[in-house]
Amino acid sequence: MSAPEPEPEQRAFLSRRRAWLVAVMATLAMSVSYIDRQVLAALAQSVRAALDIDHEQFGWLASAFSMSYLVATPLAGVVIDRVGARAGLVGAMVVWSAVAAAHALVPSYGVLFALRIALGTAEAPSFPSAAQAVRRALPARERSAGIGLLFTGSSIGAMIAAPLAIAMKKSLGGWQPAFIGTAMVGLVWIPFWLLATRGAAARRALATVEAPHASAPLTRADMLRDPAALRAIVIVFLTAPAMAFVLLWAPQYLEHAFNVEENDLGKYLWMPALFFDVGAVAMGWIASRRDRRAGARDVSSHADLMIIAALAAGAIAFAPFARTPWAAVALASVSLAGVGGVFARATADVLARVNPAHVSTASGMTAAAQSLAYIVASPLIGRAVDATHSFDGPLVALGVIILPGAALWALWPVRAVASHTS
Repeated sequence: MSAPEPEPEQRAFLSRRRAWLVAVMATLAMSVSYIDRQVLAALAQSVRAALDIDHEQFGWLASAFSMSYLVATPLAGVVIDRVGARAGLVGAMVVWSAVAAAHALVPSYGVLFALRIALGTAEAPSFPSAAQAVRRALPARERSAGIGLLFTGSSIGAMIAAPLAIAMKKSLGGWQPAFIGTAMVGLVWIPFWLLATRGAAARRALATVEAPHASAPLTRADMLRDPAALRAIVIVFLTAPAMAFVLLWAPQYLEHAFNVEENDLGKYLWMPALFFDVGAVAMGWIASRRDRRAGARDVSSHADLMIIAALAAGAIAFAPFARTPWAAVALASVSLAGVGGVFARATADVLARVNPAHVSTASGMTAAAQSLAYIVASPLIGRAVDATHSFDGPLVALGVIILPGAALWALWPVRAVASHTS
């Protein structure tokens, strides 16, 4: 059994209120990142018509972002472990907001593809920075809840992206200015983040690299060989395609299957994102409550919670049987609640076992697994739809592949990790 991880020295200098304020602002940074990456999906019908893009080409656009994100996120994690989350998030936010705004100027499919590559690279520091901020700001007994909160950021962004982009398209007179308007959200976030992290205590927590501890179970050299890291990568990789479908393909699916027009999408697409929040927060809260009760005893991996979340995530396989758009959206919502639970549990578990100095690197690995899943799944979905003129086959496959991953995660032997009461 590994020795309990010592709390970083700066923990004593952050009040509980300030620590949770930092966690909330880090979560909102993830919301901004998802708004900027999701605007293309929300406006897909208009963009595809303007640039003459078919389903498979759109799938490659989705993969373009994930390709660069896959490569850049682990590297960004290493950089953030050195420079800290406070400065890292601000720098990344400025760059990716500029790239997101540049989408308004695309003259062709090729240029749009290049911009998706650039956006994925620019957003790479977002999750490693946010995860590091939560990990360093909160005491150990509250981190599972903090990680659950962090994962709501992506769904809040996805929830806002479609209504915001469509509203801006209507008010500003087209899809091009909608990209500029949504990109401005990140610039609004920056002063609030700097305010939340002002002062020596917060800078010490978020900008100082924690020294490695000899008893920590992982190092950078063996991280990819560690069972805890590997099982997190596997379960995220197998679950992420379901989320990719809901975030990237749901607008086109609703139009294809139920004739939902682009201007009406906003009233449907908020619901799955909200349920993702519910799943992530509930998983984090339940796991943290168990951890507090465990005291100094070994904390389990909460395998039962993972299995329940995975079963919920598999609900997307039943979407072909839906007879109304609301029924399909309800199934997608249950699925994303499960995905939120899977992501929150897998991430909290692996971060509990990682050396404190390598938190951003570890979170970058799980983010890279999600990107790899998007890269593989999106073109395959597009090709299947073009070949069969139906979304039914991909929906069933996306739900089914989650279950073996959950079983593998639950059965994969890992070393125990002690809870921390500080």
